[in-house]
Amino acid sequence: MTLDEQMLDLAKRAKSASYELAKLSEDDRNRCLLAMADAIEQNTAIIKEANQKDLEFGRSIELSSAMLDRLELTPKRISGMAQGLREVAHLPDPTGKTITEKVLENGLKLEKVTCPLGVIVIIYESRPNVTADAAGLCFKSGSATILRGGKEAIHSNQAIAQIMMDAAAKSMTSFPADAVLVVPTTDRAAIPSLLSLTEYVDLCMPRGGEGLIRAVSECSRVPVIKHFTGVCHVYIHSKAGVEMATQVATNSKCQRPGVCNAIEALLIDKAKARDFLPAIAAALWEEGVELRCDPQSLQILQNIEHKNGLLKPAEEQDWGAEYLDLVLAVKIVDGVEEAVSHINAYGSGHSDSIVTTDAQIAEQFLNDVDSAAVYWNASTRFTDGAQFGMGAEIGISTDKIGARGPMGLEELTTYKWKVYGKGQIRE
Repeated sequence: MTLDEQMLDLAKRAKSASYELAKLSEDDRNRCLLAMADAIEQNTAIIKEANQKDLEFGRSIELSSAMLDRLELTPKRISGMAQGLREVAHLPDPTGKTITEKVLENGLKLEKVTCPLGVIVIIYESRPNVTADAAGLCFKSGSATILRGGKEAIHSNQAIAQIMMDAAAKSMTSFPADAVLVVPTTDRAAIPSLLSLTEYVDLCMPRGGEGLIRAVSECSRVPVIKHFTGVCHVYIHSKAGVEMATQVATNSKCQRPGVCNAIEALLIDKAKARDFLPAIAAALWEEGVELRCDPQSLQILQNIEHKNGLLKPAEEQDWGAEYLDLVLAVKIVDGVEEAVSHINAYGSGHSDSIVTTDAQIAEQFLNDVDSAAVYWNASTRFTDGAQFGMGAEIGISTDKIGARGPMGLEELTTYKWKVYGKGQIRE
């Protein structure tokens, strides 16, 4: 069987399973998820054995220590996967909800109702725990899943998926066996082959670095939900309080600098720059943040004591850079209009925040910044499904068609129109 034939077979099996999965009741899905969770904990040794093969391979190809850490499944992480499935099981069913209903003049009754997407392909790197997280969320939403992890985690991914499916099959006799599938090859050509099958695959969600996401988006013929980068901003308005401004800026950058909702640029109003910037810079330097400053902010800070190497002039490429590290671009702007213009020009449409006591200015910022999540007096680090009260998250989208922002269960559904008639015909 050729690679294309393999992918076609995989997609057909997933499509058939998606129809059966959509028929399962909420109780059936929850019972399966709880059985999966128990099985993952009961088979910790099997998962660890598979993971050890992946770790050995990772060391042989000289993966970095950070990548090896992401790859490793400790007993705590395995327990975390099981707990995640239990939490998903206790979330409300996102399918079968009536969004709107109305009766037309001709007597037709219309209902707009949520339903499963169908077949979702998840492409991800390194972290094998994503196998359980993604499969569990898609399963709860009634969709079949095809998982394609990195070559460094194939043994772990296959073991986790198999354990989940075996447990679900034991919990109910009518369980669709192909509801969760793992691409069985590490051949990169499998991705464009699979994502060309528009008749069977309904959606793709890549999770990983910008390179992976761009590569998937460029080769896919099915819809892709994604965000490429997280170039996020905090804007300190002239009517901000210095204490709050410092807290929001520092938390947005330093709480976890290597994630997509951490800020990469700080904008400060010209009217208060000399009052605010030294205090904010001192707090950031205390956390080891390197500041790359425009000429105005550099002039304010260059005579203030700081650690060597933590103050540098900014270059043009810094304004749109995603550092994912303790590096922050700093720019002084003349009012909210310039701040908004800069963010819309250089940001990635992810998460941006304003700090101000002026409600009118805040509302202007919230309305005019073209991003998935826009904040007033709060850290950008809250752009997260769990933090937004969704219970779980499968990813974050900066797209404008379909899901936008953190994606939970509801974002993994589509809708259909149910039309009830009494013999009406169109004239």
